Parts: sequence; structure tokens; C-alpha cells
Amino acid sequence: MLSLQQREHRQAWVLLAPMLVVMFLLTAWPLGRTIWLSFTDAALIGSGGAPGYVGLENYLYALTDPDFQASILRTLWFTVVSVAIEGVIGVLVALLLNQRFYGRNILRVLVILPWALPTIVNAMMWRLNFNPDYGSVNALLTQLGIIDGYRSWLGSPDSALNAVMLADIWKNYPLVTLLVLAALQSIPDDLFEAARLDGASAWRRFRAITFPAIVAPLSVALVLRTIDAFKIFDIIYVMTRGGPVDSTKTLSFFVYQESFSYLRAGSGAAYAILMALMCGVLITLYMIMLLRQRRRSTANET
Repeated sequence: MLSLQQREHRQAWVLLAPMLVVMFLLTAWPLGRTIWLSFTDAALIGSGGAPGYVGLENYLYALTDPDFQASILRTLWFTVVSVAIEGVIGVLVALLLNQRFYGRNILRVLVILPWALPTIVNAMMWRLNFNPDYGSVNALLTQLGIIDGYRSWLGSPDSALNAVMLADIWKNYPLVTLLVLAALQSIPDDLFEAARLDGASAWRRFRAITFPAIVAPLSVALVLRTIDAFKIFDIIYVMTRGGPVDSTKTLSFFVYQESFSYLRAGSGAAYAILMALMCGVLITLYMIMLLRQRRRSTANET
């Protein structure tokens, strides 16, 4: 005779079974297939037969491929710089929107709009803004006297990646703003009033009250944005196609070209697995950070 707890446990597995099957079909099977392809010389067309087993050859070539290494460096630069700037802007905008002023609710809605835009729409908009003939960026900088003539921002290897980063920052900083603003709304006003009565400066109030309250949601936002930025592909595909001269070819775009432009499915699968492992490291760090924050909050409550 099964106990009530055992029956509930069995019922839970029965209810979870359909979802687990779907997850296996959508995740485990394609992942397993990709891993198998990474050990072969499979090609999308023209192979004429079954893929041949090559062992670790694709992985060894990937680890010594200078183009692959360069794409990793570009991805790291894109990720670190864009996420850092998004964090700073997100916190500053959240602090502004947390103040009481006329039209605050309207401004909060406007801040969300960049994040609500589809990435393709955002990329096309910024591609037009950076147009070398009639783009608004050139017009603004020329009128302000910062530059003396129109430039091809997306056509120059020195500025293309930074231009794409600007478009990505504009779209994604509202996510940081929303999470930080939600944390700011939970801080009692009495704490700030007491700090003011004690003569604490604005910077000291930020360090002692505001920052401890926003550090947890800010950390979550930055880690999520780090994982997302590391996988960046769609905005680069629309704005630059990885050019000019591969200056915006990030890791995701490199894997895409290897698999679907050069039609090398085997080596493309190996590159994709290596990228998945790098993302796995980021996810592991994210989980460790969440566990530490949970333990810290539990210790503070006790």
C-alpha cells in the first residue's frame, strides 16, 4: 500500500512525463545529433555518402584556428563593454525614475519601448541611423561640430563593432532599469528620512541603503545580459553581416557561417559545441551566484 507522499510523488512524475518527452525531442535529440556530427566530416551538400568519423580532429582544428580565436575575443569585448555600460545606464535611469516628478509614469513607459522593440526592427532602425549618406548620427555629430563630414560607421572596421554595441545597449539597458527600479520601489522611505536626519550625504545613503537593496536584482540582470550578449547574432546579421573584413564576426556568426555559408556541418557542429560549453560556464557561474545570494539572504533573515 502506497503512502500519500508516494502517491503524490508518482502523480507528479505522471504529470511531468509529457513535458519531459517534449523537452527530450526539442533539446536532447538535436543536441545529441550535433555532438555526433562534431566527430565527423559531414557536409550539407556534395558529400555523396555517409559522413566519415574523424574523432577529435574538428575540435583540435577549432582550438588552433586563429579566426575562431579572434571571434572569441570580439565576443568577449562585445559582452564585457556592452553589459558594463548597460549596467551603469540602467542604474542611473532607475534612480532617476524612482524620483517624484511630473510625467514620471509617461517616462517609465517610454523607457520600456526600446526593450519592447523586436531585435530585427531595432537593428534596421540603427542601420538607417548609421547610414553614411543620410543617417541621423552623422547629421547630429556634424551639426554639433564633433565630426567634419559624414562617415561610414558600419563600413569601417574600426567603428563597426562599436556601432553595433551602441544599438545593442540602447535596446537592452531598459531590462536593467526595470529590475533595479523594482528593487528601489521596495525600499521604505523611512530609511532615507532617518539617514538624512543623521546628516548622511547622498553618496553615503546610496552606499548604505540603495546599493545593498539593488545588488541582487542588478547581479541577476547583468548575468542574464552577459549570457544573452555572448550569444549575439541577429543584430549583427541585420546590421553588418559580420563585416567589414570580419570586424563584427562574433562567435555565433562564426558558427553560422561555418555551418550554413561554407556548408561544413561537421566542423560547424564542433564550433557550436565549444560555444555551448562556454555558455554552460556562464550559466554555472550564474547558478553559483544565485545560491550564494540565497544563502546570504537566509543568513540575514535568521
